[in-house]
Amino acid sequence: MPEEHILVLGGGPAGSAVAIGLSRMGYAVTLVGEPRPFDAVEGVSERVIQGMKSAGFERALEVVGGASPRQVTWSGSTNAANTEHLVPRQAFDQALLQDLAQQGVRVLRGRVLSCRVTEMGHQAQVRLEAGGEQVVSAAFLVEARGRAAPAAGIPRVKGTHTVSLLQYWQGPEAMPCTAIQSFADGWAWLARRKNGRRYLQLTLDVAGTQLPPKQGLSDWCRERFAQLEQAEPFMHASEPVGEVYARTSAPVLCEQSAGANWIRVGDAAMAVDPLSGNGIFQALSSALQAPAVVNTLMRHPERAALAQAFHEARMEGLFYRFARIGRDFYAQEQQWPQTPFWRARSQWPDTCPMHEAITPEQVTTEWRPVVREGLIEQAHVVVTPDQPLGVWHLNGVRLAPLLDAIRAAPALPPEQVLSHLLGEEKAVLMTRWMRQQGWLAS
Repeated sequence: MPEEHILVLGGGPAGSAVAIGLSRMGYAVTLVGEPRPFDAVEGVSERVIQGMKSAGFERALEVVGGASPRQVTWSGSTNAANTEHLVPRQAFDQALLQDLAQQGVRVLRGRVLSCRVTEMGHQAQVRLEAGGEQVVSAAFLVEARGRAAPAAGIPRVKGTHTVSLLQYWQGPEAMPCTAIQSFADGWAWLARRKNGRRYLQLTLDVAGTQLPPKQGLSDWCRERFAQLEQAEPFMHASEPVGEVYARTSAPVLCEQSAGANWIRVGDAAMAVDPLSGNGIFQALSSALQAPAVVNTLMRHPERAALAQAFHEARMEGLFYRFARIGRDFYAQEQQWPQTPFWRARSQWPDTCPMHEAITPEQVTTEWRPVVREGLIEQAHVVVTPDQPLGVWHLNGVRLAPLLDAIRAAPALPPEQVLSHLLGEEKAVLMTRWMRQQGWLAS
């Protein structure tokens, strides 16, 4: 085989987004992937739909359902204000591979048997779905095999281990919908598709849960679901089919997620509790700016440290943001705050608030890496406790020079300082916006 420029391992949303992004930049990209081996469904919000459109997931979006009603019973209260779109993952993954081929990515449908570092870069041994094996070489490697990606000796931050038990049910055709309900030692997510297929999932603590032998797991799950009010409409006139599928997971952050000729994206770089945000949203969040990092590492090796620092700071920032969202949502459940499941998750990863009241003395201007025209470069940005990576511009107007100008003339009203730079009308609007952010005194 001729050497490929870039090899992507993993055909999920993260790997696909990076592969399409790099292909659009003109790179020759080979992706090794295969659809999920088991039937599963996920719920995504409207913002995830927009993210998929930006990533180029045209055919994959065609299999995503319309907005379905969702009921949430949490801490004894029920809310039905939100909706979510159901994503059948097997069909979605199949369509993703078609999107990749359509966007110029070479797709090898199969599973990676091994991957090693060579003098020229990386070499993977692939077992092809159609039979046989193939060796693929590349100068650059994108690791996107999710939680299954090898640890590669990288130090990791880890949270509490969770087990999710998925039981399939089949009933008559009905309108799609989803529900969530908390209980003493975990929570349940329930989904129904139009074809009558139901997906009932329990999420529990690994250490604190005594599960029966495999042959008794289906009855055990059925008994647990029967105790949940939200599960009743999903179980009505339906029966379990097939075996219970068990998955374990834990929040994980790789402390190193990029090198001179490799990068980790999606769950292979950072994976958080399934409650704290949608899995596809997390994957896309970590992947959409990765092509700029790869492009910089390949075209400007002198900026390697800058590009790596950008990617790793972004992964760490996303990880703790999603983890704290999950922590705060768990903390809202006040019926069983001292049970092991809820106590551990309502206190991890730390006690730092999601949002702080920003005061002007906390706001600085510094040089930080940013994405510009598909590359990572240094820029003068505004840094706050809520935005540690920095805010570069607002609608194309660079903010750090404006804030520096205001601070250089403390005797003058900010509007007057900015009017010389932006014009009077824009100066008034910008000053108002900066005050709303806490950058300027009211």
